[in-house]
Amino acid sequence: MYRFVLIAALFFFQISCKEKEIAYTPSLKKGVEDMTKDSVKRYVVDSTYVATFENDSLASFYKMNGFKTVWNTPQLRQLIIQELSTADKEGLESKDYNISDLDRHEKNISSLTEKEIANYDVQMTLSIQKYLTHLTQGKLNPKELYTDWDLAPNHAEINQLLTAAIMGDSLQIVIEKAKPNHIVYKRLKEALVLINKFPVDTLKKIEISGKLKVNDTSQSLFDIKRRLIYWKDIKAQDSLTSLYDPETEKGIKRFQSRHGLAADGVIGASTIMALNIPKNVRKEQIIANLERWRWFPRNMGEHYLIINIPDYKLHAVFKNDTTRTHNVIVGTSKRKTPVLNSKLSYAVFNPTWTVPPTILKEDIIPATTKNRNYLAGKNITVYDKNGKEINASSWDPEKALNYRYVQSPGTYNSLGMVKIMFPNNFTVYLHDTNHREYFDKTNRSLSSGCVRVQNPLELTEYLLDDKKNWSLEKITETLKKEKTQNAKIKNDIAIYQLYWTAWSHDNTLQFRPDIYTLDNGLYQKLRN
Repeated sequence: MYRFVLIAALFFFQISCKEKEIAYTPSLKKGVEDMTKDSVKRYVVDSTYVATFENDSLASFYKMNGFKTVWNTPQLRQLIIQELSTADKEGLESKDYNISDLDRHEKNISSLTEKEIANYDVQMTLSIQKYLTHLTQGKLNPKELYTDWDLAPNHAEINQLLTAAIMGDSLQIVIEKAKPNHIVYKRLKEALVLINKFPVDTLKKIEISGKLKVNDTSQSLFDIKRRLIYWKDIKAQDSLTSLYDPETEKGIKRFQSRHGLAADGVIGASTIMALNIPKNVRKEQIIANLERWRWFPRNMGEHYLIINIPDYKLHAVFKNDTTRTHNVIVGTSKRKTPVLNSKLSYAVFNPTWTVPPTILKEDIIPATTKNRNYLAGKNITVYDKNGKEINASSWDPEKALNYRYVQSPGTYNSLGMVKIMFPNNFTVYLHDTNHREYFDKTNRSLSSGCVRVQNPLELTEYLLDDKKNWSLEKITETLKKEKTQNAKIKNDIAIYQLYWTAWSHDNTLQFRPDIYTLDNGLYQKLRN
C-alpha cells in the first residue's frame, strides 16, 4: 500500500511540475518583446554620429526608435549576420554589407563600451537597410541603364518593416518577404546552387570548320564530348573517340534544347558558341538575371500574359497556372522589344498599319526614293498633314517625314489579320504577321520592336473570352469582310514584356541566347 501511495505521489508531482513548466514558459514572441523593451538594456544612439552618414533613411529609423539601440539581443544580431554572410545565395555580395566589421564587433561584444555598442548598432542598421533595399528593388536602377525600360520601380517601407519585425519577432519573415517570390526567381536561385556544384572549368576552346552530323568523324569531337560530359549531357566514358556516335547525338540534342537552340543534333556555329561558354560566364549570367528579377513587378496579378523576349515565348497565366503558350517574334538588336508592363485594352481585326518613324526613316523613305512604285506595291497610302492623299508623282523626298503612311488592311498587311493593343510609351503591340514562315526559325529576333504572335486568332479568342460574339468562327467571319473593327478586352489582363536568359527546370540548367547582349554589361556593373 505504501509503495502505491509513493508512486501515485510521484506521478502527481511530475504532472504538477509539467503544468508549472507550461504555465511559466513565455511565448517566443513575448520573450523577444521583453528583450527589446524591458529586460535588455537599450543604449543611447548619438544623433550626431547618425548624421555623419548623411543617410535620411538611417536618421529616420533611429528617430522612429527614440535614438536607442534596436539590435539588443544576440538572436537578432546573429540572424542579420547570418543572412548577410550568405547574400551570395541571392546573387549579391556580403562585402557590400560590411559583414567583416559586423562579425568582428559581434565576437568582441562583451568588451565593447556603450558608445561602441551603439555605433555597432548603427552600422548593423545600415547594412540590413541596404540589403533589404537591394532585395526589394535591386542593387542598380534599370532606368539609369536602359532607355527602353518602362517598369514602375518596386518600393518598400524598409524602416517600418524593420521596426515591426523587431517588436514582433518576425525579422526572418520580413527578410524572406523582401525577396522576389516569382517561380523564375526561385529557379534562378536553384540554378546558382546547381552551377556552383560544377568543378573549375579548364576545358579547351572548341573549333570546327563546317558542320558535324551523326557518324561524322573529327578530332574536335574529343573536346565536344568532354564539354557534354562536363555539363552532364552525356555520361562519363572510359575512353573517347573521334566518331560522332548516336549517344553523343542525344547529348547534343539535350544540350541544344537546354540552350534554346534547334535540337536537330547538327553541330554548327551556334552550338559550338554555346559549348564554348565557360562555367564562370554562365554563373555571371545567372547573377545578372537574379538582379533583373529584383526589378520586375512583385505582384503580377491573377491573369496576365508574360513574354520572355530571349526565349521567344508568350505564356498566358491564370491563377498561377499556364493556360496557353505561343511562339513569338521579337525585335532585332537594333530595334529592341522594350521591357514594360501594361493592361490589355482591345483587339483590332483587319488593322491598318501606320508606319512608325524608325521604319519610315530607315526603310520606307530610302526604298521610295529609289522606286516611286514601292508604296503602291506595299499597299501604302500617303497623306499630308491636312489628310490629303499624295500620289506617287507628287511625293516629295524633302517633305517625306511630314507625311503619314498607312498600309491598307488585308493578308499582305504587315500586322496580319489582328493586333492586340495596350497603352505604352513605345507604340508597340502584339500582332499577327504576313510572314508566318518566320516562326519556323530558331532565332526569331526579327521584328521592329513589336511582338508578332503565332496563332494570334486563337490567342485573341482566349483574351476576348466571349463565345457568343467572338468565337473563332465569328472572328473568321469578321476578317472576311476586310473592314477594320475593334473588340474590347473586358477581362482585367496584364501584359509583361520581360527579359531573362537563365533559370533551372527539373534540376537542369536552362540558358537562352543573350540576343541584346545585356548580361555581361549588367554583371560588370553589379560587381563594380
